[in-house]
Amino acid sequence: MNPDKPRAHEVKVRLERRLAQAGFRTICAHTGKDVSGHELADEDLSAAELAFVLGGDGTLLGAARQLAAHGVPLLGMNIGHLGFLSEAEPTTMEETVRRVVHKEYDLESRLMLEATVWRNGEQIAQLIGLNDVGIAKGSFARMVTVDAYVDNVFVDTYSGDGVIVSTPTGSTAYSLSCGGPIVIPHLQVILLTPICPHTLFSRPCVIDDEQVVRLVVHATHDDLGLTVDGQVGVRLLADDVVVVRKSSVQTILVKWRDREFFAVLRQKLHGPGPL
Repeated sequence: MNPDKPRAHEVKVRLERRLAQAGFRTICAHTGKDVSGHELADEDLSAAELAFVLGGDGTLLGAARQLAAHGVPLLGMNIGHLGFLSEAEPTTMEETVRRVVHKEYDLESRLMLEATVWRNGEQIAQLIGLNDVGIAKGSFARMVTVDAYVDNVFVDTYSGDGVIVSTPTGSTAYSLSCGGPIVIPHLQVILLTPICPHTLFSRPCVIDDEQVVRLVVHATHDDLGLTVDGQVGVRLLADDVVVVRKSSVQTILVKWRDREFFAVLRQKLHGPGPL
């Protein structure tokens, strides 16, 4: 649960009551802790049949990074803005609980990425994410140059605002706003998308999920950073190397059987329907 959302507590209380009536035992947590502020034990997480994630897309991305290693399916209940990754709304809570009780849903595995930062031959950070790994500069007037390699084969040099390595899930996030393609979520591929490239010829590309991306960062300033899912990250220095590959863990999402990807895409991104 995201406690910063104005309706979070109210929705949590209603949901706990519905689940208790259906015979479920619940544990309430936020940011990896229970309501008392204590860390939840691994056995509590691993034993969970399903996790309701109350918040927006950002809340679900955070839950994915925390719970992926435990294999807990996530069901997003949107009390945020866009809710692209969510299946349920507070207004449909009774129907949502009914579907969960009768297991009227499918489980969909989503590719995650692992990013490792190397500096002077030493590993300084390792992060995982569901949406994307981004390398970018902070100052408006600065540029960053990134040499991109796939399986140690040189691909291109991107000079501009940075570069995004994205999963299919993240193809509708930051990558989309940078001109990247929309990718069906269940495909096992990785996207490489330049951010505002200062060239006529740099284009996004799609590679196999078994391939490894190596990004070498060059800049004449130190206003650089690596961000995972737009939420966590590390400061970068010139000549740092970022290696991005498929993570050994995946996010498992609860998906309704009557909810189709392109219909959700049109609804959430406000595209027109057929004439």
